[in-house]
Amino acid sequence: MKKLIITSLVLLFLSGCNLQVIDTTWKYDYAYINVGDETIKCEVDSWKDYSESDMLQVRCKDGRSFLGHAASIILQSGE
Repeated sequence: MKKLIITSLVLLFLSGCNLQVIDTTWKYDYAYINVGDETIKCEVDSWKDYSESDMLQVRCKDGRSFLGHAASIILQSGE
């Protein structure tokens, strides 16, 4: 019981620091992909992240696919 209380307090503290402990967003509508000096916007058909790296793969509804570092891809849900 003591461990549960401590864990709850830690999670409460972290959420108060604007740190998202658990990511619950699984569906994204748009992706903004930086390629050189260009930013490409596309409607997301599917996306995948790799647990052992910082890479994201985005498949657009128009058939294009992009694989890139998470720092160069922004996923957006909603308009």
